[in-house]
Amino acid sequence: MIAQAKHIEAKILDIKYGRVLEGLKIGIPDIDEYIRFKQGNFNLLIGHANVGKTTIITYLFTVWAIKHNLKFLVWSSENSSSGLVRKIIEFKMGLPIQDASDSQINAAVKWTDLHFKIIEVEELFTYKQLLKQANDIKDAWDYDALLIDPYNSLAKDTQIMRGVGSHEYDYQVASEFRLFAKKRNVAVYLNAHGVTDALRRVHPRDHEYEELPQPLGLAGVEGGGKWGNRSDDVISIHRYTGSAMDWMYSHLHVLKVKETETGGRCTPHNEPIKLRMSRNNVGFEFMGRDILHSKKTDITEILKFSIMIQSIALLLLIATIFVFISNQVKADVYIQPIIGFMFGALYSKEILEDSLTQYTLQWCGGFISITIVWINKKR
Repeated sequence: MIAQAKHIEAKILDIKYGRVLEGLKIGIPDIDEYIRFKQGNFNLLIGHANVGKTTIITYLFTVWAIKHNLKFLVWSSENSSSGLVRKIIEFKMGLPIQDASDSQINAAVKWTDLHFKIIEVEELFTYKQLLKQANDIKDAWDYDALLIDPYNSLAKDTQIMRGVGSHEYDYQVASEFRLFAKKRNVAVYLNAHGVTDALRRVHPRDHEYEELPQPLGLAGVEGGGKWGNRSDDVISIHRYTGSAMDWMYSHLHVLKVKETETGGRCTPHNEPIKLRMSRNNVGFEFMGRDILHSKKTDITEILKFSIMIQSIALLLLIATIFVFISNQVKADVYIQPIIGFMFGALYSKEILEDSLTQYTLQWCGGFISITIVWINKKR
């Protein structure tokens, strides 16, 4: 099929006039600036073993499923289907199953069944066999994204390997994953481990994380940088498991975003997105806010609370000033409620008998008035 110039022109004009459909957000601007869900994208997730790559992407899938009603197909050879489902329902509830009621668990399981399907790992798959199964499931159940976790658990197709060699074999696999994503309009997420040697690359002395392994880069991925070349977006997931203080933080380094017009961009160098594991490992927090279960506060409620605090502060300030004045001039102080609602101030001076002068200073603020009265004798 030959690309039509008129179709290309239409896409260019869409970009020019801001008509491009953006990737889906999770609702936190400081995360959405870098990470978006885009159907039809081939995404690479990289990281050392046992840093929580599967946990992070499963959590993001759960967030997107809740916020955008998406469906996900998961093949994870290193995790049992029951373990994955348990983690998803805990993310959904924001509770460990031990603390949830049977009805909460039942509702979460039903929701999970609607939004997630897990391919049972009962036999080894080559990439072609896995894609065939994913293709058949897509016809029966219209999912939005596929997780392949991890790549090195797929059996090598020895017949193809003999013909092209291991280097070209990986290129072919990456190309077919990408093609599947585009043809079926499915976001494909491929989880890839690093080579053993990458763990030896540690931070230097005097670094915040000295002597601990550095986050995995594309050069340290099993199979090399070809995966970065073929992918649309690349995220490196890292956790300093050897840190006594920060072991619970997952660092997300966005290394590649092919189309920034649809949202997302690379994170600045050494400034990853940091997600803190919630208590009992049932979710993640960002800058102290639970991503899924924090209660949203209406802006009007914030404004009302702010006005109330400022009003109280103003009342206390004025009361302090009045008390200070009363002490200086030995005045009487009267604090009285107002029937109605009034704002304003009053100052009066009245000459009495025997060369006496009465001074009155009053302030009204809402429902309360503060009045001080004192008398001076004219010399």
